[in-house]
Amino acid sequence: MSEHKASLSWNRDTDDFKYPTYTRDHTWSFEGGQVVSASAAPEFLGNADRVDPEESFVASISACHMLTFLTVAAKRRFVVDSYSDEAVGYLEKNAAGKLAITRVELRPRIAFSGDPIPTPEQMDSMHHLSHEQCFIANSVNTEIVVLSLE
Repeated sequence: MSEHKASLSWNRDTDDFKYPTYTRDHTWSFEGGQVVSASAAPEFLGNADRVDPEESFVASISACHMLTFLTVAAKRRFVVDSYSDEAVGYLEKNAAGKLAITRVELRPRIAFSGDPIPTPEQMDSMHHLSHEQCFIANSVNTEIVVLSLE
């Protein structure tokens, strides 16, 4: 249906190549010209000033849910004024004993205006449909939970 491309670039910047000392810093480049400074998570000897893959994974799930939610709300003629999320992903051992982001909790805060304003039941329905239709959620085994903060 469509292709989505990303380029990654890493270069050794030390004389040696030993586990504790090689740099984890690298860049991600995208077709639109955006460049993201990335690294491993600090607990894996990465640079805390850069985005790590686990953070970007959580952000991708959050963004996909939001974009799908906005579509669902617009089609149901609800007017969304703002949407923010404080998503949290949990890196822990999965059923196979391997480290994985096993669960992502979404904490959306959504402001509506106009008439009608969705009921709690309609909000639950829109979040459920958003989860079912989110491309990223459909691509991973990670449990995704929406914690209602409205």
